[in-house]
Amino acid sequence: MSVTRRGILPDTSGPGGAYDVTVVGAGVVGCAIARELARYRLRVALVEAGGDVGEGSSKANTAILHTGFDAVPGSLEARLVREGGRMLAAYAEETGIAVEPVGALLVAWDEEQLAALPRLADKAVRNGHHGTRPLSADELRAREPHLGPGALGALEVPGESVIDPWSTPLAYATQAVRSGVDLHLDCRVEKVHPGAPGAPHRLITRRGVLRTRFLVNACGLYADAFDALVGRHDFTVTPRRGQLVVFDPFARELVRHILLPVPGPLGKGVLIAPTVFGNVLLGPTAEDLDDKTDTGSTAEGLAALRAQGRRILPALLDEEVTAVYAGLRAATGAEDYRIAAHPELRYVTVGGIRSTGLTASLALGRHTVGLLADAGLELGPERPLAPVRMPNLGEASPRPYRDAERIARDPAYGRVVCHCERVTHGEIRDALASTVPPASLDGLRRRTRAGAGRCQRFTCGAAVRALFEEGVR
Repeated sequence: MSVTRRGILPDTSGPGGAYDVTVVGAGVVGCAIARELARYRLRVALVEAGGDVGEGSSKANTAILHTGFDAVPGSLEARLVREGGRMLAAYAEETGIAVEPVGALLVAWDEEQLAALPRLADKAVRNGHHGTRPLSADELRAREPHLGPGALGALEVPGESVIDPWSTPLAYATQAVRSGVDLHLDCRVEKVHPGAPGAPHRLITRRGVLRTRFLVNACGLYADAFDALVGRHDFTVTPRRGQLVVFDPFARELVRHILLPVPGPLGKGVLIAPTVFGNVLLGPTAEDLDDKTDTGSTAEGLAALRAQGRRILPALLDEEVTAVYAGLRAATGAEDYRIAAHPELRYVTVGGIRSTGLTASLALGRHTVGLLADAGLELGPERPLAPVRMPNLGEASPRPYRDAERIARDPAYGRVVCHCERVTHGEIRDALASTVPPASLDGLRRRTRAGAGRCQRFTCGAAVRALFEEGVR
């Protein structure tokens, strides 16, 4: 097992040197697939073009653990979200990933939206979610006293939760690597030479040649481009940008639930939600683009968010903004995931995984391994995965700076480095020494919250950088 960022790939040219399976793309879905494969005595590679796991779409989402109440009934997405939500909730409890079951309210602001609520409740029942119930305007106001004027009612959706989106793919990758998977970062695949029957595929990467018997495409926004490398042209990915605004923790008392709009043709629309880190999110927008790298925010997008936010929760707009960011979702023009197995190629595409991918990730991993087995991969007996316990980044449970016993054992957990987010020297030290350590300050932020607070590294930046540079030398 290994984590490699730079240098030459290990030699896979000799007899028996090929990987059994290579998963391309180390977002939350690719990491989940690699983790599931690690249950078996297979030689597995997880290959990522970027310098870290979870560095693409997975790091910029609304961090909601969905129930799948509003998925298309009977779709693969509906089933995998339903199964994956239960699996991820249990996994989070087992591994220490922060989750808060705050529930959701689907708010109707006009008569047309109000009339749509019974249909959405029926849709939830068809998706196996029987807990929804209508709320009158007065009941809604009692639940959310800071809601703006004009709300006519809501559909209560218990079971919806918020989750730490950064620790989830990192936990999968950590468990995969500890269980024997080779993780190759900074390793963009440039060409694929499909192997003849019985011969391995050859992947030409920026760091050398990798040979593999089976291949999984978990490339997210680039799933269509990777498909083309193996001669498939089944769908096109359109990057759909979602801009979001993160408000200061002082805004947290303004909202008790995830406040959802009635869905529109471009998705779930603009929501307001608390986060496990103590902030409040407003967003996302839904803008179809041509550029798969355009994660910039725009004045127009932010103005539209502020206008909608002022209608939903007027007092929120009086709070300080901590950060603004944008993520890209992989839209394909279909209302379902674009997952396909090609047994003749020993190849599986896991594409079109949109905002529900975080929730469905563990179920997607299990489903993909099943497709590989159907395509001829001999799995053999299962074995236990290496245990993993993630650092707690959420505010609902005590963090190290508040743990007197832990500080007594190791004073480094009492030395706060990032005061906005209360991140300690001990947490930064642990992240730098972890199984999958950060390669950048942004990666360190996702592992510790250092620099994610209201000053955006203005106060702690020099100290955090010094610790980071000492740790990677």
